[in-house]
Amino acid sequence: MTGRERLRKTLAREVPDCVPVMPDFSNMIPAKRTGKPFWDLYLYNDPPIWEAYVDCAKHFGIDCLLDGYYPLSFPDPNAGSGPPWQRFIVYRSPERIVTRSAYRDNGTLIWAPRVDVYYVADPPTGNVDPAKIGLPAVPEWYEPLEGAKPVDTSPEGFARFKERVGDQGLVGAFITYSCALGNDEAIYHYYDNPGKHEQWAEERVRAAEARFAQVMSMAVKPDFVAVGGSGTLVFQTVGIFRQLALPAVKRAIDLATAAGLPSHIHSCGPERELVKIMAEETDLTVIDPLEARPMGDCDLAELKRLWGEKIVLKGNLHTTDVMLRGTVEDVRRAARAAIDAAGEGGGFILSTGDQCGRDTPDDNIKAMIETARTYGVYR
Repeated sequence: MTGRERLRKTLAREVPDCVPVMPDFSNMIPAKRTGKPFWDLYLYNDPPIWEAYVDCAKHFGIDCLLDGYYPLSFPDPNAGSGPPWQRFIVYRSPERIVTRSAYRDNGTLIWAPRVDVYYVADPPTGNVDPAKIGLPAVPEWYEPLEGAKPVDTSPEGFARFKERVGDQGLVGAFITYSCALGNDEAIYHYYDNPGKHEQWAEERVRAAEARFAQVMSMAVKPDFVAVGGSGTLVFQTVGIFRQLALPAVKRAIDLATAAGLPSHIHSCGPERELVKIMAEETDLTVIDPLEARPMGDCDLAELKRLWGEKIVLKGNLHTTDVMLRGTVEDVRRAARAAIDAAGEGGGFILSTGDQCGRDTPDDNIKAMIETARTYGVYR
């Protein structure tokens, strides 16, 4: 079977030839494999990170379940109504490049309050207070950002992305997000402005409906829809998630189900309660990465026993203890244990408990894939 065929069967709750396998190396490993500074991919889009990911997936031969890697967007009717913003480099060293946006008002540059930091060998950090990295409130030095390639985010670009993935796997498109609050500032704002957040929750439902209609109007449609968000239950309690994010998430899942499309949630961190809600109260198809303690709170065998008949599980080899620091035999042992815990009867994709670190050995990734292809065979 091809990766595409194997995943289609798995998401349809049919039994494929073997357990699909997809170690999560969404950013760092693909960027490292290019041999370029990371800022070439993230800042200059040379190549875009999604291209590097597809090339990396084909190199290792994994089964791709790509939950929104392509930055699909649609024309904004309000675009161009404000002042034109320009990006500048405000700091440069051998280790990092810092950018900041500004617009001109009567010849004076009005600077955005935050900066973005691009590293030579790590993914970027966005929306940073310049004071926290030793930069002044108003830049003392700057130069225009030049040489950055435009990123095609159009439906036509999505079609080319899907073609590039080919039989390697399935391609998804984001509809809405499960994480309405993503930092400490958002938590303060939630408690200070409860009425506003109630309004935004209703607006998210309408936005999900509109986004889904746009996605379904494309000539080349996704294979599934994505409705997740990193750390859903990190900055949100279960109650806040139910209030602010679940209505839009559930609406998107309902629309996808009616259209015959699977749905997917990625949410690192604590996730057991999210699995329960999704399995018992929605028609969600697949959820990951099901991190074990201490980063998460998931036990694969328990999840399989309680909800494995209702939802496809994807996870959950430890990304540091096993994938980064473990031996090849450690990886094989952990992969076999995961297959034993959740692989019976299908409905399981072998993956990692979130993204593999940049320096994860290739041999460990290959050992994980080989174990799925051999030990994970369905007879």
